[in-house]
Amino acid sequence: MDKTAINNKTEYYKISSFIFLYFFTWSASIGLLAIWLGQKANLSGTVIGTVFAVNGIFSVILKPIYGYILDKIGMSKYLLYFVVAMSALMAPFFIYIYQPLLISNTLMGIIVGAIYLSFAWYAGVAACESYTDRYSRLNGMEFGQIRMWGSLGWAVASSFSGLLFNLSPAYNFIMGSVASLIMLAVLLSLKVNVHSAHASEVLTKEKIVPADVYALLRNRKFWAFCLYVAGVAWMMFIAEQQFSRYFVTFFDDIHQGNAVFGYLGTVQSGMEFVMYMVIPLFVNFIGAKRGLLIVGMVVGARLIISGLCESHLLISVLKPLYGLEICLLLVSVFKYIAEHFDKRVNATMYLLGYQAMLYVGNVVVSSPAGILYDRIGFENTYIIMGGVALVFTLVSLFTLSACQSKWRPVNALDMAQDNVTR
Repeated sequence: MDKTAINNKTEYYKISSFIFLYFFTWSASIGLLAIWLGQKANLSGTVIGTVFAVNGIFSVILKPIYGYILDKIGMSKYLLYFVVAMSALMAPFFIYIYQPLLISNTLMGIIVGAIYLSFAWYAGVAACESYTDRYSRLNGMEFGQIRMWGSLGWAVASSFSGLLFNLSPAYNFIMGSVASLIMLAVLLSLKVNVHSAHASEVLTKEKIVPADVYALLRNRKFWAFCLYVAGVAWMMFIAEQQFSRYFVTFFDDIHQGNAVFGYLGTVQSGMEFVMYMVIPLFVNFIGAKRGLLIVGMVVGARLIISGLCESHLLISVLKPLYGLEICLLLVSVFKYIAEHFDKRVNATMYLLGYQAMLYVGNVVVSSPAGILYDRIGFENTYIIMGGVALVFTLVSLFTLSACQSKWRPVNALDMAQDNVTR
């Protein structure tokens, strides 16, 4: 094994460790946020929906800014240092600021919490994933085979986060802060080679300017992609926000429900870990567009069945399918963006067209969804959401651009039509 291969392997372990620790901290705290808001901050379903909606507002504002910064600074790690520093403040923030504010001044608590959570996680995770995608392509690696360690980190924390939560949520937050300090050490040791053999495919000498963002917003492909996100990804993620509250209703003892939900989070993340090994190859074979359409069909079916089921066993089987959905969605999104959008706006497209658009859904749909949960129940609301996902998947069959695949290569006519509409 030559020196370059050895160095690449070492850096693969480092970037994978960074992603592992980041998702470990996220799972330890944010993974149980809906339960914490309901049981510890004593908020109703409607108010919890408002919390996520306000979180979405700040995320929508911050994510495009993060994306623009990433495209502007290239492979510099300064933005990631800031995200990690914010993550390390998890324990003091939740214990001494967030919970007291939510109880004494709910509106102020919601706003302050939204700002912090966006800096550290809601926008922070998007920045970390976008940087990881670029880092993987720079070094000839597959993003999915790095991102899978994030799923493992989530699974490890989920395996005992529910039990720790029953003892005291403070233990979860302290654990997350400690893990963040370790994450900072890993990030400091990560080496970036901007002169690698793949540099010309990933980096550009011309840095992004505001005009590039304006051109992106005028691109038909941008809005076709956003339409898919609005119909499929919105339903997928918003249904997941308070799914834990629905899940525990299948159990006579709420503490047992909390623990089982944590165990299933481990199974889900384990499924993600395994799937990330093979999903990149699967998406390369069928093409990114088909990958996105399959996600839509699975999301729609899972939500409808979740609304119809009456057994805690069936709902426990359905829960881990979210791991398959998120894995296939994320890999397909990155490959679709890399194939159809200029590399100068790669991070901006991901954080604006996917991540920010995703959280527009939080602003638009979270509060109405919370109201529907309280008025017509989780069951009927999930059936409606599943139907919406299936309808938008059908629409996206005609609006998303064709992608290259090993199964059925895009013909010259399709590519010519795509180039005309760019």
